[in-house]
Amino acid sequence: MSESDFLPVIDLAPAREGKFAQTGQAIGAAFSRSGFCYIRNHGVDEALIRAVHDEALDFFHAPMTEKLICKPQQAVRGFNALNRTTMQGAQNPDYKEFFQIGLDLPADDPAVLAGQPLRGPNLWPENRPAFRAAMEAYFEAIGACGRVLLQAVAASLGIAPDFFAQKYDRPLQRSQAIWYPPHPADRLADQFGVAPHTDYGCITLLWQDETGGLEVQDLTGTWMAAPPIPGTLVINIGDLLSRWSNRRYVSTPHRVTNRSGRERVSLATFYDPDYDAVIDPRDLALPVSQVPCDPPVLAGDYIIGRIRDSQKARSTEAPAPRRV
Repeated sequence: MSESDFLPVIDLAPAREGKFAQTGQAIGAAFSRSGFCYIRNHGVDEALIRAVHDEALDFFHAPMTEKLICKPQQAVRGFNALNRTTMQGAQNPDYKEFFQIGLDLPADDPAVLAGQPLRGPNLWPENRPAFRAAMEAYFEAIGACGRVLLQAVAASLGIAPDFFAQKYDRPLQRSQAIWYPPHPADRLADQFGVAPHTDYGCITLLWQDETGGLEVQDLTGTWMAAPPIPGTLVINIGDLLSRWSNRRYVSTPHRVTNRSGRERVSLATFYDPDYDAVIDPRDLALPVSQVPCDPPVLAGDYIIGRIRDSQKARSTEAPAPRRV
């Protein structure tokens, strides 16, 4: 299979004009084959992307003492240093730093007061207002892109275009600026920027700089490069959408291997449903002859369980995904 077949470039412009079926057909083919594609005409301003890139890079170059002021207190918000995450099955932590934001909820919000994981206020460095402004604007713009994309995904599955919107009242959207420093010359053979993994939620929207390093595992187990293409975002589905689609769509292993000798920056958004959204394949127009491959589960339970596994924090506070 050629790279263009496995990782096609899909035009989102028709979906942005309300023509969801046209884009959905292409998306359905890509997601059933590889779970990955690129999209162009995505509607996120290139100047905004560049502003986030520049401000994030400046932040990552700051002294560690400054960055650690924003280390996570709760809800996995703020600055996450090297060795923060270790993917399931990996021998070494990911060689990356990242800064994460989510839906900004005040401390007195009922979900925050109830201790719902992944909920809370964002953390910001006090002396970097331009960084905050760029990240907040990007969060809104990439979320808008995600909403359109999910309407096309709904069309691809033969369900109402607004199906997912009903599950995204207060979504668990997490947007990250990620910095991959140059790997040391004596790096281990199994040291990755991000070790092989599948994503946890529904869809991921990724902008990557010109450095490259993203690789996707094809159906034969071979790692295929997903190089940066100017003007596009990389889209892939995660475990929850694979479950929701009754495995019609593939949650595919991928990794980042930064062999360039240079630093790398990417912007990753995990556009996921409300914490209490029920992920039930029976909702997505299963053929009568099909039985669900997976039991229903709450979106937030599944996601926070995977996050805590990656941070090796398997404590009693980590809920098991609930069957509902």
